[in-house]
This record gives sequence, C-alpha cells and structure tokens, in this order.
Amino acid sequence: MLLTFMLIGCILAAGCVGQMKNATVNATTVNSTTTFTSSSNSTAVSNISNSTKPPGLNGSVKISLNTWIGEFPVSVDTGDVGLVSTSKPLVLMLEEGNHTVEVCCGVVCEQENVTISFGIQRHIDFSERLKKDCEFLEPTVRIVDYSQSGDHITVNVEFINPTTQDLPMSAEISCGYSYIDSRSDNRVGSSANGQLFSTLKAGDRLPQTLNLKLASGESYSYEIPIITNVSSK
Repeated sequence: MLLTFMLIGCILAAGCVGQMKNATVNATTVNSTTTFTSSSNSTAVSNISNSTKPPGLNGSVKISLNTWIGEFPVSVDTGDVGLVSTSKPLVLMLEEGNHTVEVCCGVVCEQENVTISFGIQRHIDFSERLKKDCEFLEPTVRIVDYSQSGDHITVNVEFINPTTQDLPMSAEISCGYSYIDSRSDNRVGSSANGQLFSTLKAGDRLPQTLNLKLASGESYSYEIPIITNVSSK
C-alpha cells in the first residue's frame, strides 16, 4: 500500500510540472501576437487620414465695369471663366488663397491680384483702368491735326487696330474750303478729298499723312477736315 501511494503521488507531481510549462509557453505566444497586431493597426489609420484630407473652403469675388461700356472676357489664373459687361457683373466662387483676375479688351489686358477668404466677398472694378488703357474698342481712324500751306492742306491721321487680328484699313477724308478765283475775283466754294490705306498688325497704331490739293487761287478759307468713311475689311 505504501509503495502504491508513493507511485500515485509521483505521477500527480509530474503532471503538475508539465501543466506549468505549457501555460508559460502559451502566455508568451499571446503577448507576442498582441504586440504585432497593435503596430499594424497604427500604420493603417495614418494612411486613411492622409487620403481623406478635407477640401479647401471657397470665397467669392465680384468683377464689375461700373460705368465703362462694353463686354469683355475674364480669366482667373490664366483660365477663362466668363464675360463681364456694364449691366452684368461677374460673381465667381474661388478657393481660398491668392488668385490673379484678368479682364482683356482686344490685346490690352488689365490684371488684379486678389486674396480670397471664406465668408468674405471681394470686389474688383476695372472701369477706370479700361478707360485709360483701352480707349478704342473697334478699329478706328482719327485725325490728329491738320494745317494749310499754300494750295494744299496737310492732314495727319492715326490708324488704330485694338483687335487680336491683323487688319487692312482705309479711310476717306474730305475738307471743304473756299478761295478767290484769280480770273473772276469771285470767292468760290469747293472741297478736297483723299484716301489713305494701311495694314495694321494686331494691337498696332500707325500714323499716316494725307496732302489734300486745293484749286488754284488765293485767300483760302477752309473747314475742319473730316473722315467720311472707314473700312477695316
């Protein structure tokens, strides 16, 4: 009996030692797995945060011409955005930050840098700058000055092409005058007429001179020369 009891006790003791060793190994494995999983989750959250960055806020800008008459194209940061006219200002929604607004009249462009902020409307009026730098909206011929010497009148003319295309232009000029006919000693009324031609590059201005020949006589009296016809085709 005593021998049997001792054998049973030894078997029980050996079983306890085996269970203790298994428990220790399992605990180490669980702790290692937990640490590895935690590190993997942290990297994934960082990637998601970068890929879902919220969009920027917008603010508005109002572009107007006030009293300047016309309709002109508008661009923002070199991209076309529409037209602005005297009766219809252009209102745009832009991202916060610095932008360049440009209004063009033919080859002449006026720019304004504007800082856009959320909840604040900016206002840009281009009328004064366009009046100064964009005096002519259409192909134009104008008389700069004139003078009379002997039996002819000299008329200085300027051709103006504000468009973005090269243009052939012509102008007919007339000047009424009177003089004393040397043969009859009577004052006679007449007119002198002439024509100028020129081809202008886009945005170009070109001076021209026309000499109007008068009838033979004396005591000339003349009116202001006028442009009777202009062609730009």
